[in-house]
Amino acid sequence: MRSFENKTVLVTGASSGIGEDFARLLAAEQANLVLTARNENKLRALARELEQTHQIQAHIFPADLSQPGTPERLHKQVEKAGLKVDVLINNAAFGKWGGFLDHDLATYMEMCTLNMNALVALTHLFLPGMLARGEGAILNVASTAGFQSVPYFATYSATKAFVISFSEALWAECKDRGVTVTCLCPGGTATNFHQRSQIAQEKLRGLEPSEKVARVGLRALRQGKPLVISGARNALLALSVRFVPRKFAVQAAAAIMRPGNSSGS
Repeated sequence: MRSFENKTVLVTGASSGIGEDFARLLAAEQANLVLTARNENKLRALARELEQTHQIQAHIFPADLSQPGTPERLHKQVEKAGLKVDVLINNAAFGKWGGFLDHDLATYMEMCTLNMNALVALTHLFLPGMLARGEGAILNVASTAGFQSVPYFATYSATKAFVISFSEALWAECKDRGVTVTCLCPGGTATNFHQRSQIAQEKLRGLEPSEKVARVGLRALRQGKPLVISGARNALLALSVRFVPRKFAVQAAAAIMRPGNSSGS
């Protein structure tokens, strides 16, 4: 997909961070938007601003995708509004830092539902229309954490490994049918993700601007790439784990991420 002009793009997690930057960049390219997140007030303000600034249409559908059944309801709402989604950006996700037993089971179930189940459901619901039209694109936001096991981010890194594997497989299935699937893997990014994850501030070094990450993702989407890692340093770190024993890699990650260790990452 070379241009987003006059295309309708659905962005999840659109009220802040990378999702908000996706929306702003796409609106500047004259894409029409379908925005969803939990915060209705932020969505409404963003949609109003983008419509006035860029003369595009921005529809909002407040929803909590961490709750089972929400993707199906969202899909029905979008269809009822008569909207045809040309591009799907699965961006919504969250993580929790700390020992596995430091957080309750409900938190991990919500994380898995949002990071994996909702992404699969929305893809399954919107992909058929793209394939029928012989045109479309999907961008799934994973993380460099998905390239290896990350102690003290165990469940989050596992969900992102799933997203990488799922996305690459769908790219191969769909690429000859007019639909591309791209997986964007950011490293540490300057968003409110870290506040929700409760990670210690000293772990946060070398954060990339969220707008830069969004630009990297959209450029890869235009080019039909199956996978892109944002930032040369992040790419080096993510890919280097292929060349060391897994035991060594996971022990090194544990030393960096362990609470109380101020060495940073």
